[in-house]
Amino acid sequence: MATGGQEALDRLAAEPFDLVLLDIMMPGMNGYEVLERVKGDDALRHIPVIMITAMTEMESVVRCIEMGAEDHLPKPFNATLLRARVEASLSRKRLRDREQQLALSMARELEIGRNIQRGFLPSALPTIPGWEIAARFRPARQVAGDFYDAFALTDAPSGPTALVVSDVCDKGVGAALFMAVFRSLIRVLLRESYAAAPGRTDAEHLPHALRVLSNYNARTHADANMFATVFLAVLDPARATLTYVNAGHDPPALLRNGAVLRRLAPTGPAVGLLDGLAFGAESLALEPGDTLLAFTDGVSDARGADGEFYGEPRLFAAAADPAAAAEAVVDAVDADLARHTMGADPYDDITLMAVRRVRA
Repeated sequence: MATGGQEALDRLAAEPFDLVLLDIMMPGMNGYEVLERVKGDDALRHIPVIMITAMTEMESVVRCIEMGAEDHLPKPFNATLLRARVEASLSRKRLRDREQQLALSMARELEIGRNIQRGFLPSALPTIPGWEIAARFRPARQVAGDFYDAFALTDAPSGPTALVVSDVCDKGVGAALFMAVFRSLIRVLLRESYAAAPGRTDAEHLPHALRVLSNYNARTHADANMFATVFLAVLDPARATLTYVNAGHDPPALLRNGAVLRRLAPTGPAVGLLDGLAFGAESLALEPGDTLLAFTDGVSDARGADGEFYGEPRLFAAAADPAAAAEAVVDAVDADLARHTMGADPYDDITLMAVRRVRA
């Protein structure tokens, strides 16, 4: 029991309560003010409030309900009716409490999943003399279907380095689980291919690895209807060449002197759609100062508060500085994306990778 509004608020802040029976006419602070304070406090707003008052005007009832009161009873009240209202309010609160506990439990599980997924991304990108590699990754939810990777394929200094940017269809937990499968298998299959058949060319290793991965997914996980677009490339620093397979992915751009010189169009379908798919490989040479920009559609499809898409022209304009290092390129795009979205909730995962051949 509290004799006034402020005392009631102090008690509510000091210990947990399941229900509040609140009068309107009180000294100092009336019931409307107390109700407003309770419903405006994130820590208290879930507590059901039943207004009990001699004021029987419909206007008062409507005002209390609009402010968030659970129910309203006039004085003198009927004890049986009051008991029924109290039990109904407590039942609803118990249900909300269980929902909150479940939500907290799910949030903890998702946070664990996010931390595990973060471990699938490279903790550090390869350091290659004469080259720069930078990446940026922003999930739309706690866990994501996008991923990127960069790893050495042999023990040779400045040997071939694999580059991956991928987008698993859909979003959320299901996409995140398949992201882990695709990322891990790409690493294993590509490294095993280089170890088992060193005589193969890069243009043979890449389609072989994606073909095995695609067939495995189509045969083993067909019921899940999950697939991924993948840009998989091998950078040969000694020859300054990039050999790649674009499996249904957004075409990366080769930037030279601040302009888009070439787009790396798809050379095959998305990975895992069907059994027996074929993937082609292509190569290109990178000159000093060239930058390869690979990204997922979460970048170009990012929406501003007005619903406008970010778009590829704006993406390439943000990355156009011909003197910018790879890290500066992804920083510039990231900052421009932030200005475009202006705090709007992300619609899709955002992944970006820049590979630059350093000028002598």
